[in-house]
Parts: sequence; structure tokens; C-alpha cells
Amino acid sequence: MKTMKYQKYAAYPTVALAARSWPDNTITQAPIWCSVDLRDGNQALPVPMNVEEKVSLFQLLVSVGFKEIEVGFPSASATEFAFVRRLVEDKLIPDDVTIQVLTQAREHLIRKTFEAISGAKHAIVHLYNSTSRLQRDVVFRKNREEIKAIAIEGTALVRRLKDESGNRGIRFEYSPESFTGTELDYALDVCHAVMDSWGASPDEKIILNLPSTVEMSQPNIYADRIEWFCRHIKQRDAVLISVHAHNDRGTAVATAELAVMAGADRVEGALFGNGERCGNMDIITMALNLFSQGVDPELDFSDLPRVREVYRRCTRMDIHSRHPYAGELVYTAFSGSHQDAISKGMKAHAISQNGLWEVPYLPIDPEDVGCSYEAIVRINSQSGKGGMAYVLEKDYGIQIPKWMQPDFAEAVQAVADRTGTELSSEQIHDLFHSEYVKLKEPVSLKKCNISWDDSDPLHPDEEATLISCIVQMKDREFIFKAQGNGPLDAFVKGFIRESGLEFSVEEYAEHAIGHSARALAIAYIKIVCLDGRLSFGAGIDSNISLASIKAIVSALNRLP
Repeated sequence: MKTMKYQKYAAYPTVALAARSWPDNTITQAPIWCSVDLRDGNQALPVPMNVEEKVSLFQLLVSVGFKEIEVGFPSASATEFAFVRRLVEDKLIPDDVTIQVLTQAREHLIRKTFEAISGAKHAIVHLYNSTSRLQRDVVFRKNREEIKAIAIEGTALVRRLKDESGNRGIRFEYSPESFTGTELDYALDVCHAVMDSWGASPDEKIILNLPSTVEMSQPNIYADRIEWFCRHIKQRDAVLISVHAHNDRGTAVATAELAVMAGADRVEGALFGNGERCGNMDIITMALNLFSQGVDPELDFSDLPRVREVYRRCTRMDIHSRHPYAGELVYTAFSGSHQDAISKGMKAHAISQNGLWEVPYLPIDPEDVGCSYEAIVRINSQSGKGGMAYVLEKDYGIQIPKWMQPDFAEAVQAVADRTGTELSSEQIHDLFHSEYVKLKEPVSLKKCNISWDDSDPLHPDEEATLISCIVQMKDREFIFKAQGNGPLDAFVKGFIRESGLEFSVEEYAEHAIGHSARALAIAYIKIVCLDGRLSFGAGIDSNISLASIKAIVSALNRLP
């Protein structure tokens, strides 16, 4: 086996943090959410959104409940600028929503950004410059003081332009970009300088966004960095600590959740984790994680199908079928044991009085996010008897008894193995009928009359049921009359006498299909022959007595 060149990589440094508190914390309320779909998500698209698509996505974000939305990098392109102006001039921004715009710490870009937001009632100007050791040395070739000066000068200009505009609704956010690659003491130093330049106070809080621009460590180390920062930042009541996690290690949601436990007030992210490289933190997943723990996410994802549709249409991006909460297969079970557990859990939930959602394998109720139970159980060669029974009961009212389920499961799996495809609910239903109900050979019931005769009603006769039948068996037709303690008993006695085939009824079940006066009846039978052969059958009729006799005929036709 070839050995990968792991020696090229160094472990990320841990944080010397005594008595860290975040592992003992829980999230009891939602953070301040900020969507970056229209900026970070858009710039990661192979085909960036046009203005109309951006408007559609913005309106979706507003309807979901976002109060802070980063709408673009207006100094970066004419489309970005035009979109921000469209939002402002057409009055598309609700009074309780704040737009956010990103800019580098460069004078002409900052001035262009202020042109874009002119007239906006509420706006956050998001200034950033990279502070990481690697970018200082390799990209900018500047020392610590020179990089800090860029942040200070940019902040001072934003402050001046805000004051000149007279717009008290403009707020300020600063990001030491590549925070995860920046020494903690230096990141703190830069942020303190920015706070001083802005004049941060409890009445005019500054947002300090500490991004995991490139995810470089385990989530717990990022949480340590956030807790360390929250402990050491001056005037903690004058700042909102924000996090913006990318997903390079595949742990962005965990990173953001642990950061909130460590003291972060605000979380930036995108729908379905859209963003550069491996994407941003997925706000849908984090919000519904809180929801599943009984915490109000303060975002409305009760119609995920609509969210998926608008997102796909606007971004031209797909959503993985196994995406947490939102994927088209996440409320679907193929495994037989899972199907059985879900079926039992759904029945128990229907009669539960505690009001809590407790169904195996389903962490939330699919209906809460606009999905349905229709596709919870789907059948393929990996499916078990419980799943097939669930499908027939849910969609067709056929309640196969447990003692018969393994027999039908064999028939279903044989078809699934042969075709190599998933079987639909309709196919399962058709297979049940062809396997049990529609069989006509070698035994066929031509005629059957049932009557009851008891000369003394005060002393019931256990053999009071009379039956008269015409039965076709291979090339032979025979007529028999028989008497028994019920139609089924009488038929079995008469058939055994005429055919010479010795068997007994080992299991029997029946029920109505539906609840109306016209409901059909279905009967299920298990018979065992004197020579040890066994067989299962089912019969359907408007008359339950005839249904039970048809079930016997079905079992006889299925004898090996």
C-alpha cells in the first residue's frame, strides 16, 4: 500500500486556556443570524446570479426570517452595485431587515460601497483585511504594524463617511480575515485598534467577526480561540462577537455551534452550506439542530421544499439527497430494521399524550419542515418485512399479520433482486394481489353458497353452518356439501373429504379495508399439510366469510 505524504503537514497549535468553560455550556437561544448567500455564496457560483435572481433569493431570505443579510460586494462589479441599488431604490428592504455590504480596507472601494448603500435605512459596512502570518509574509510582504495600520485607516474612513452621511442606521463590522491563521495576541491587538478607531461603546457596538476563513483545526480548538478572545477583549459589552466558519474539514456546523457555546453572539452562514471551496457553515442545518433540541431557531424553515426550489433556481446548484434535514432521502428508510422501527414509532406517536416527537431514526417530524410521510419507507432488496407491511397498511389499508410478513417479504425481495431497482408502493400492492389474491390454479372456487340452520336457537349447534361449493381442481370439477362450526371450518372439511389433501388451519386473521359501509373484507390464512408443507394465502371480498374461503383457496394454490 502506498503511504500518503503526511509529513508535509504540521498539527495546528492548541490554545493555552485554563479552566475552559464552553464544554459545560449549552445553547438555549438562537444566535444573531446573518445570511451570506448573496455575497459569499454568490461569488462561489460557476455562473453568478443576475439581479433578478438575487432579488428572488433576497425575498426568500426575508421570508425565512433573516434580519441581517449580506447582499454583496458592491465595489467589486457593476452587477453587485446595481443589485444593492435595486434593493434601496425599489424599497425592497423591510424596515426590520439590515443589509450588509463587504469591502476591503481600501479607500476607493470603501467610498464606492457608501455610494451603493446611500438611502438605506439600516446597513452594516463589513470591512476586512487579512491578518494571518502566512498572508502577511507571502501575499502582502508586510509586518504586523503595517497590516494593523491598514485596518485602522479603513475603519477611520468608514467612521468619517458614516458621520458625513448623517445616517445613524449604519453599523460597522470588522473581520481579521484568516483569523484561524492569525496569532491570537495579534488578532486581539488589531481588533482593539479597530475598536478605538471606531469609538466602540455599549450604545454603538462594533461587530468583530472572527472567521474560520480556512478551517484548519478541530472544532474544539476554534472554540478555545473564541473563548480566549471573549475573555481578553476589552469592553466586552461594546462588541458583538461574530463567527463565519468555512467547511474545509467538514465540521463547519460543529465549529459554529461550539463557538456559540464559547461566547459568540452572532453566526454568519449560507443556505445548504453554499460558498467557496467546501462551502460555508450551513445555516439550515445549525438552525434545525437547535430546533430538534427544543430551541426556537428564530428562522422559519417550515417549508423546505420551497426553500430548495428557490435556491436551485437562483443558484443553479444542486442539493445532495442525503443533505441533513433538507435532502430528498433524509426521511426515507430502506433498511428493514429501520422501516420496522419507524412503523412502530409512528403508531406509538399517534396515541402518545406527552406531545413530544419520539420516533426512531427520525430526529424531527418531517411535517415540521414541509415534508410528508409518503416516502418514509421505500422498498428495495435491502428492505425488510416491516417496511413492506408499513407501505401496504399506510397506502392501502392492508394489515398483513406478523406471522405472514416474512412470506411476503421473500416475494418482494425476489422481485427487487431480479430487477435491481426500488419498488414503488403501487408495485408492492400489485405484487401482493398477484402473489395471493388473483391465483386461479390449480384450485378455483366456481360457486359457494353459505347458510345457517339451527333447529333449537336456545341450544346452539356448533355444526350449524352449511356450505355448498363447486370447485375446479386441475382437470377435475367436484361438488360438495359440508357442515361445520363456521364457513371456514365447513369448507375445509368438505374440501379435504373430496380432494384427499389433508391440511389444517394454523393461523387466521381478518379485518375490514376502510371504514365505510361498502368496505371490503380481507382474510389471511396459514395452512399446514399432513406431510409438513405449509402455505400462506389471502382473500378479499365484500363478505368476510367468502374472503376467508378465498384465502384458503389462495393458500392451496401456493402450496410448494
